[in-house]
Amino acid sequence: MKLILSIALILLFSANAFSQIEGVTDSTKILTMQNGEIRIGEIISDDGREILFLSKDIGKIFILKQDVKSIRPYKPEVGELVDGDFLVNSPFTTRYYFTTNARPLKKGEDYAMIHLYGPEVHFSVSDRLSIGVMTTWIASPFVLAAKYSIPTKNPKVNFGIGTLLGTSGYLNNSRSFGGLHWGMATFGDEKQNMTISLGYSYINLANSSSSKLNTAPVFSIAGIKKIGKKASLFFDSMMFFGTEKQQATWQGAYTYRNTVAFFMPGMRFQSGPKTAFQIALAGVVFSERNITTNNVSTNAFPVPQCSWFYKF
Repeated sequence: MKLILSIALILLFSANAFSQIEGVTDSTKILTMQNGEIRIGEIISDDGREILFLSKDIGKIFILKQDVKSIRPYKPEVGELVDGDFLVNSPFTTRYYFTTNARPLKKGEDYAMIHLYGPEVHFSVSDRLSIGVMTTWIASPFVLAAKYSIPTKNPKVNFGIGTLLGTSGYLNNSRSFGGLHWGMATFGDEKQNMTISLGYSYINLANSSSSKLNTAPVFSIAGIKKIGKKASLFFDSMMFFGTEKQQATWQGAYTYRNTVAFFMPGMRFQSGPKTAFQIALAGVVFSERNITTNNVSTNAFPVPQCSWFYKF
């Protein structure tokens, strides 16, 4: 387990593998061509018919004005030039796989995420607050999600709080419920960051014979790093440290403590500013420790996952 985590962090935060735009000034412009091509540079002259453009990737070129769809100022938060391709930043960079980071989901950056088991949708209420809903293809269970970002003077350091509130819906006659509340700190930018989260979870799996609230503190470490024009490597994890429980047998009474961990290394491929696909080779580790006898039993099994992002 420690080896997997160490390898993931080394891969995520090794030396940067892509180029940044250099020499950006207030006069730097983004030209979007009619064919969808994007160029970044400075306009040297414009006679109404042709533009003499100093491109950051190929130097001075003449461009017919009729071939230009739009001209706008360059802003770092919009995107970057990577090997001649302009990559637009997207709301997907506020997520890993299951967990989120403290970077804000900005106004107008609403998105949907489609999993094999069901969909989720998130809306930006403001530049700091976002809300969402998560469910399965049978519309139950149903979970409400919210995140509030707390930026600092350093754009690469952000804090945030998040919450999940869920119900079993029409399953089990809505008697089961649960929640997860956490705080997080994110270090880095859209293309390379790491998040540490700490929270508290509870769930009540009520049935006809019993109703008991199970609680557990939760810890998570996650990160993402861009490794090419369209690909990013990410690592996600969640660890639930269960509360103690007692069990009586004919041999005597025993006290147990359960720990459940999810580890999700994966790849994300962003084909454009509005779509992305990701796959995670997820694994689940379940450990039960008999505190009375100090015996530990551990089980692990894979749970491969994939999902699609859509910005709308």
